[in-house]
Order: sequence, then C-alpha cells, then structure tokens
Amino acid sequence: MHRPGPGPIIADRGEFIEALQQLLLGHVLVRVSADSWGCQLNGAPLRRSFGTLLHYGLIAPFHNPRGFAGVGYYRITEAGRGFARQALDSWRGLPLWQRALVRLTG
Repeated sequence: MHRPGPGPIIADRGEFIEALQQLLLGHVLVRVSADSWGCQLNGAPLRRSFGTLLHYGLIAPFHNPRGFAGVGYYRITEAGRGFARQALDSWRGLPLWQRALVRLTG
C-alpha cells in the first residue's frame, strides 16, 4: 500500500491563518514567481504559506481573463472553505497572548 509522503509544514502559522481569512473574504492569491516574494494576497506578500495551501487542496488555480500572461491566480476551494472556518474558529478560541505569541514566532 502506497502512503503519500509528509506534506509541507505550516512554516508561519500566523501568516497561514491570515491567508485563510483573506481567502474566505473572497480575495485572490496572485503568484508572479516561485520566489518568496512572488505571491501576493490582498496587497500583502505571502512568503511561506502558498505551498501548503496548494498541497492540501485549500486553493486552486483559475483562469482570469483580465489577468496578465504568466501570472497565476488562485481562489479558495470548497474544501478550503470548510477547513478555513474550522481553523479560524480554533484560532479565535485561543487566548490573546497565545495568538500574539504565534504571530511573533511564526
């Protein structure tokens, strides 16, 4: 029986939660390059979470007829919506000091 290898880790949990929140609001992730500066979400760089979001099927590419050639556009998937709601509920249930610590340490 083949088991998939371990997926990418969540390198920056604060960024990951923020990305889920922005995606749930309908914002589009824009990827102009594979470099760490190459992803933008709602005008802010998304440095570490793109691979994890894509690997777990939380986002998917879509064709943007008004977009630029060579640029990737991604939206949250239905599976991503359910996951994001659960993750955000858990996040909001944490004490403020824990959320602040996660934001500071990643």
